[in-house]
Amino acid sequence: MINKKVANAAEAIQDIADESVLLLGGFGLCGIPEAAIQALLERNPKGLTCISNNAGVDDFGVGLLLKKRMVKKLIASYVGENEEFEKQYKAGELELELIPQGTLAERIRAGGAGIPAFFTPAGIGSQLAEGKEIREFDGRLYLLERWIKADFALIKAWKGDTAGNLIYRGTARNFNPLMAAAGKITIAEVEELVPAGELDPNQVHTPGIYVQRIFQGDHYEKRIEKTTISPE
Repeated sequence: MINKKVANAAEAIQDIADESVLLLGGFGLCGIPEAAIQALLERNPKGLTCISNNAGVDDFGVGLLLKKRMVKKLIASYVGENEEFEKQYKAGELELELIPQGTLAERIRAGGAGIPAFFTPAGIGSQLAEGKEIREFDGRLYLLERWIKADFALIKAWKGDTAGNLIYRGTARNFNPLMAAAGKITIAEVEELVPAGELDPNQVHTPGIYVQRIFQGDHYEKRIEKTTISPE
C-alpha cells in the first residue's frame, strides 16, 4: 500500500525553493493551507509566484507571505482588504496578474486536465483582452486563455487517508480540488488523517493519484473574515 504521509508541514514543504510557483487553496479565509503557510514563513523562500483566489488579509493566509516579502508575483481574482499588498504594489515591488474568478478557476482546471488553452467571453472589451488572441464563435467574441500549472499545490482538506485521498467539508472545498490536480507536487494538509481504506470511496472529492504528500495539522483557526453585529 502506498503511504504518502509525512511527519509535518516542515517536512512536506522542505524542497520549496526560491522562485517556486505555488498554488494555494482557499477562498477568503476558508480552506486555507494554514500549516503549510506557517512552515513556509519559517523556511523563508524568496521570489515566489503565488496563485490564489485572493491576497488574504494582513495577518492571515497569503497575506503573511506578502508581509514577509516572500512574494514576487501574485496571480489572483481579488486583492482587497490587504494593506500590505496595496503598499507593495503601488511601490512597484510586487507584480500582479488580476484574473476574473471564473477564468482563474477554469485556467487551473485546464492545467490539471492537460488542456493548454481555451476560449472565454470574460474580459472582452477590457484591459484583460490586451495582447490576447480573440476569435469569434457564433457571432460572439472570445479570448484565448492559457492553462495554469505550478511547481507545488498547497491545499487544505477536512479528512484524508495515507494514500492521499481527500474529503472537503462545505465551502472549504472551493479552489482546493482544482489546485490539487494542477500542481506537479501536491501537498495536502488535513484536520484528520486515517489509514488507507477507511474513507468511503463514494465520498472522496480528490483521489490520491493527485496528491504526493499528506500530513495532519494540529491546529486550525476558524476565522470569520468580517463580524457584523446587527443593531438591537
